[in-house]
Amino acid sequence: MKTSEINEFTTKEIEERIDTEKNLLTKLRMNHAVSPLDNPLKITQTKKNIARLKTILRQRLANENTKS
Repeated sequence: MKTSEINEFTTKEIEERIDTEKNLLTKLRMNHAVSPLDNPLKITQTKKNIARLKTILRQRLANENTKS
């Protein structure tokens, strides 16, 4: 997921996407603990997606607070 794609989301969609990605990360970690994943880099990619989403969400919230 690219930053330009995330910028098109609304704040509510970003929050929902964070929850979805966190659930996916949990499932990936559980599956990897039981049996090795075909592509273990998916865990790293998911963590980076969560970080990107949180960063943009925080920027938006900071901008809203400065405008008020």
